[in-house]
Amino acid sequence: MTHKKLIGALCLSLAASIWGGMFVVVKSVVTVIPPVELVWLRYLVAMVVLLVIMRLKGVRWQWDRRNGLLLLVIGLVGNALSIVTQETGTWLSSAQLGAVVTAATPAFMVLFSWALLRVRPTRGDWASLVLAMLGVVAIVGLAFKGRRVLLGALCLLLAALTWALMSVLVRLVAAQYDALQVTFVGTVVAWLTLTPWTATHWHTLAQVDFSQPHIWLSILYLGAISTALAFVVWNAGLRLLASNLSGLFFLFQPIVGAVLGWLFLGEPLTVGFAVGTGMIFLSIWVAVRWR
Repeated sequence: MTHKKLIGALCLSLAASIWGGMFVVVKSVVTVIPPVELVWLRYLVAMVVLLVIMRLKGVRWQWDRRNGLLLLVIGLVGNALSIVTQETGTWLSSAQLGAVVTAATPAFMVLFSWALLRVRPTRGDWASLVLAMLGVVAIVGLAFKGRRVLLGALCLLLAALTWALMSVLVRLVAAQYDALQVTFVGTVVAWLTLTPWTATHWHTLAQVDFSQPHIWLSILYLGAISTALAFVVWNAGLRLLASNLSGLFFLFQPIVGAVLGWLFLGEPLTVGFAVGTGMIFLSIWVAVRWR
């Protein structure tokens, strides 16, 4: 693996680990602030942070019609639809289930890369994905208890599908645009998309006691760390690694999410977690070695 690709792999691993912790934070605060309003607040914080970073770095804006439209789609699909369904699914189920089900993203990324980027999967790709999916099943198990949890799992699956599409679209514009610009435009599009809903449900936010450290620290983490920082790092990693298996590094998310869910929310860890974690790391090793 070249130096450039190694940095890309580290970026993707860091972003996925941050998102693993995000599920625990969302689960702890989403009972106070509903999913859509919570996403709206985190993007509000993220926009401010991104603007400051872009100003300090002196990012030069670029725009053309075709890629500009792709940026808008990235914002709608990845930043708006994917994150709202992700947080709704976590609210309906658990932090662990949220982290694990959305780990189906790599499989969807391979399929979208095949369709949109004409990157044909190899036997190594398929072997790696099979190992990864078996690892996910080992961690989460096959039992969904209750209609609410099943609905949550379906929302999380939709989140994984839309996130995979967004990640492949990012690769289409990565050569033309700075990762900060891609992240900022997507964040603004998502925030504007969710503003009408938030405006008509403003009373839900008016009832929240934002003076509580737990509330404002959670929003700060979701906006500054898991949105502004992690999105930029993820998009940069996609550009540096430039592989249809970039999504495999997303599998650090269920491992971190499950461990933190156990530590902070009392969600149990099983033997399946240890087995599944081993299979996920094995899948990444197979993907790298096969190439």
